[in-house]
Amino acid sequence: MSLSLLRARATTLRPLAVRALATDAAKPPSKSDAQTSSSEIAPLPQKDVVTADAISGAPEQLRSRVVRIYQPTRNTMQSGPGKSSKWRIDWDTLQGSGRWENPLMGWASSADYMQGTRMNFRTKEDAVHFAEKQGWDYYVQQTEVKRVPPKNYAENYLYRPNKLRIAKTK
Repeated sequence: MSLSLLRARATTLRPLAVRALATDAAKPPSKSDAQTSSSEIAPLPQKDVVTADAISGAPEQLRSRVVRIYQPTRNTMQSGPGKSSKWRIDWDTLQGSGRWENPLMGWASSADYMQGTRMNFRTKEDAVHFAEKQGWDYYVQQTEVKRVPPKNYAENYLYRPNKLRIAKTK
């Protein structure tokens, strides 16, 4: 930037900086000022709430569909709780949705275009709010309590009479 441009910007910013740092206290409003200002305020008109599906361009058939909100269980191949803290929305399968097996590849095909669609949310409240905003009917599937069976490594070496503790193969 040129020096003249920087000076021009500095001069335009100076009045704002001076105003922001001013310590002059404004006089408090008197009772007569408050009474006249309250009579001048017009009430807000009542507005109808427009759901997002009216302006999103989504097909009409989605309004009659029911969505399921659930927290997915963790994969059996993963040991930690990763990816199981999110909440998910997906659509229930339609009866008579025309499911068939693709003869070329053997894949399962369907005429339902929303069958493979799912959305992830951080919390259950976010997912419920999104479904309500879209105007969808929904139900929340409760999560199962994660039960960890009590096991101790020391149980492998406890003495039990008439039981072989360590099996030797040779």
